[in-house]
Amino acid sequence: MIKNLFIDLDDTLWDTYHNNKESLRQVYTQLGWQTFAPDYDAFWDNYWIHNETLWALYRHDQIDKYTLILRRLREPMPWLNSLSDEEILDINRLFLANTATKTQLVDGACEVLEYLHRYYRVYILSNGFREVQYAKVERSGLLPYIHRMILSEDAGINKPNKAIFRYACSCTNSRVNESLMIGDSWAADIMGAKNIGMSSIWFNPSGLPLPEDTYRPGHIIARLEELRHIL
Repeated sequence: MIKNLFIDLDDTLWDTYHNNKESLRQVYTQLGWQTFAPDYDAFWDNYWIHNETLWALYRHDQIDKYTLILRRLREPMPWLNSLSDEEILDINRLFLANTATKTQLVDGACEVLEYLHRYYRVYILSNGFREVQYAKVERSGLLPYIHRMILSEDAGINKPNKAIFRYACSCTNSRVNESLMIGDSWAADIMGAKNIGMSSIWFNPSGLPLPEDTYRPGHIIARLEELRHIL
């Protein structure tokens, strides 16, 4: 019997893509990057490709947090290469301050959490950075429906490593066989849950094909609203 829900935050509940796009647009305008990249949408697309690649490395402990931050700004923005690491980190702090104010959620996120928290203990399990994750949850209206947030920075290890799932169960007094992981990342959320023997639901709004292996999660959903009919 499932009693505990561990739910990813970014791109599962909080609309990371659109919120980050608007946050970086503010930095782009404020710092005058139009001079170097006059087409913001093209600039954003290039940034996003680099960012996603670096986050994949970060999830698998191939780079640390500060390497991710420095590279995601320097690599797609060569005009920043003359800046010191600290100056790059200052730009990142500006960007994160912007993201902490954004409140766009994935469709149905608040309504579904309001429903789920009546019947389950609901936890956020996220690889996102500590300095912004709490603000995202509070300002977007999700906080009343969350029993606790478990962040990879607190655990000292990222999803999909099974150690963070053990940590999450330990600090919430949850049994693996009574818990379920819900998330959009096949690598971090679904395979991470599989590694520890936890059931999962893959939130797959883009209709991505199943990776070429034999594992299949308990459910695959395209809309969060589907959780009402499953749980």
